[in-house]
Amino acid sequence: MPRFCKKFKRRAERVRYKARCKSFGKPRLSVFRSERHIYAQIIDDSCGKTLCAASTLDKNFRKTGKTSNCEVAFKVGEMIAAKAVEAGVKEVVFDRGGFNYHGRVKNLADGARGGGLLF
Repeated sequence: MPRFCKKFKRRAERVRYKARCKSFGKPRLSVFRSERHIYAQIIDDSCGKTLCAASTLDKNFRKTGKTSNCEVAFKVGEMIAAKAVEAGVKEVVFDRGGFNYHGRVKNLADGARGGGLLF
């Protein structure tokens, strides 16, 4: 395994551990980004279930053709916020995984805040 993968996993575990410690029963907004897509899901760690999810693989984004820029990440954030409010979730803990809080990850978080989620 390459060295950067070990560092990424260690950083992701550290971030996830802190998110779980601070949560106190709040669900976790987990973000994953690849080169082409960005994914977000709200997870309830107490029962280990995903409450709702959104990504650039949804039907709305397939029509546009663009899936890897900051505007699309902002829209995914708004979409996950709308689904969360519909599911009855208002407060979450943000889990950025091993990714820096910059660029698409930051825009997704801003979109989720704009959609009505508190974190």
